[in-house]
Amino acid sequence: MAAVRFGSRKIHVPGPPLLRIVVGIALIIGGVFGFLPVLGFWMLPLGVLVLSVDLHPVRRWRRRIEVWWGRRQQRKQDAARE
Repeated sequence: MAAVRFGSRKIHVPGPPLLRIVVGIALIIGGVFGFLPVLGFWMLPLGVLVLSVDLHPVRRWRRRIEVWWGRRQQRKQDAARE
């Protein structure tokens, strides 16, 4: 079973690769229409996470954001300690 690690959390993503790609794209498209009821902007990051399981460019992009976020949080913690 495929899994995505984001920070300290591990999320299992079931299904065949083609289905995961279709679901990821559908989530991103639904997220673009986030101003409508039921659909929401929460679908964008979820779609990127699902796509990052199978698509290397998306995985690299997600990893860069994860590293940036971790460094940002570390800087905030360091500033709060001083």
